Amino acid sequence: MTSPVVRVMPETGFREIVALLAEYDITGVPVVDDDGRPLGIVSEADLLLTLAAQEDQGSLMPPPGAARPGPDGAVTAADLMSGPVICITPSTSVVAAARLMGRHGVKRLPVLDVDGRVFGMVSRGDLLRVFLREDRVIRREIVEEVLGRVEGVSPALVGVEVDQGRVVLSGTVPEPHLVPIVLNLCRSVDGVVSVTDRLSADTFGGLGPEDDSPGSSGSPDSSGSPEGAGGGTEGPGGGTGGRGADGRAGGARNGSARGSDAPAPVR
Repeated sequence: MTSPVVRVMPETGFREIVALLAEYDITGVPVVDDDGRPLGIVSEADLLLTLAAQEDQGSLMPPPGAARPGPDGAVTAADLMSGPVICITPSTSVVAAARLMGRHGVKRLPVLDVDGRVFGMVSRGDLLRVFLREDRVIRREIVEEVLGRVEGVSPALVGVEVDQGRVVLSGTVPEPHLVPIVLNLCRSVDGVVSVTDRLSADTFGGLGPEDDSPGSSGSPDSSGSPEGAGGGTEGPGGGTGGRGADGRAGGARNGSARGSDAPAPVR
């Protein structure tokens, strides 16, 4: 936002408003009451309506409607302003501000403090400036603030590349449902133009299939009996000599003997 903001009172005259716009190189000003609370907005378009309403004998176009001068012939901010005023707060995101502008067809939004007084102004140009953020700043925010906020996601396992605001994410996250969460959070970072998804889900949580299989060391077999139950010695092929609850050799419980080249099945 731009702050401090140039403001006018309802009684401010037409010519004074034009002078303020030219002096501060702005395109509109909020009209406020004695307490600084917004009453309306006067923009260049409002001022041009008054100019266009003047008599022009060389034009065949009818004059548009314009503000009616007061009894003394003066045109003031109260005559020119449009309302109601669409306002935001300092915590409003740039995305929400842009949507408000588009929904209501306005080019600027007054920013109100906790007491409802105008203390800043956001224009379309202000919103577009977020896309001038440096790529390294965007990347640091994604790595340190976005990825670090998602439970279970390790920033060390996610690659982040940023070029002209275009973000490419690669690497792994522990669960598939985390992928859209990470993508949406990255899209919400100021200055991000687009996000390309090259993420994959590591469903084993960093463990290999053999380490996570039912036949791994110390895990119970499919019958619920510990591997090698019965206290037998290791038999040929690495199988245990003891027998499980169903009477078969413990080494053949999973369809393969430990120590052989055959991988344990993943269930």
